[in-house]
Amino acid sequence: MVNVAGVKFKTAGKIYDFNSQDLAVNLEDRVIVETEQGLGFGIVAVPSREKDKDETSLKNIVRVATQEDFSRRLELESLERQAHEYCLTCIKELDLLMNLFSVESTFDRNKLTFFYTADGRIDFRELIKLLVKEFSIRIEMRQVGIRNLSKHVGGVGKCGRELCCSSFMHTFDPVSIKMAKEQGLSLNPTKISGVCGRLMCCLTFENETYRHYKKQMPKLGRTITVEDVKGKVVRQNVLRQSVNVRLEDRTEKEIFLSELKKENT
Repeated sequence: MVNVAGVKFKTAGKIYDFNSQDLAVNLEDRVIVETEQGLGFGIVAVPSREKDKDETSLKNIVRVATQEDFSRRLELESLERQAHEYCLTCIKELDLLMNLFSVESTFDRNKLTFFYTADGRIDFRELIKLLVKEFSIRIEMRQVGIRNLSKHVGGVGKCGRELCCSSFMHTFDPVSIKMAKEQGLSLNPTKISGVCGRLMCCLTFENETYRHYKKQMPKLGRTITVEDVKGKVVRQNVLRQSVNVRLEDRTEKEIFLSELKKENT
């Protein structure tokens, strides 16, 4: 058994397990942890608990953050802003077609990671030379997708709420146009796309619910009998659990699934 705590590094970032050893760490505590990139500054998202896990497979929580650690984090944030501004200047001078949106420093200040989006591959060898000369530190350029840009920058969606990706989503699930069809939504790209220009992530949230309930409903075009009158199913309302039926006299009638079940018993 080993004491394990869940730590994240960003507001909506992925939660990683760390060996909390004998440290008493509580929810929302700021901690210094070991990572593959060096020391990191994280937030406890899952309190320490005993877990049957191989101790050697986990990195350690080094300590609960001290006042010196908070001061160092402020210094690193200043370095990140400076590096961001300088890199933007270099990108403009080198005429590189890339969109730099974030710079992150490891807590032990041994590496700067520059996050950017671009339509294709970028030759940034000259850019790295300039950055290394300016900051005398390891440099990594990391190209990410447009969804990651929205996750980092944040914003407000069409629903009027904070973007899901920047508020609580840890990972991006695959989204397809089939999900919009399943939920009876307009297939107009402007209506089912998020601020990133991709299909909205929230299409995945209720997809399984729609699929489950639609299995219990008569399919579109099916002929059913309503009060001894035949009609064709022309619309489905999954949330209301009802269908609209066009009767032989060309009128339409909403029939609830419960009523159909009664007629068939």
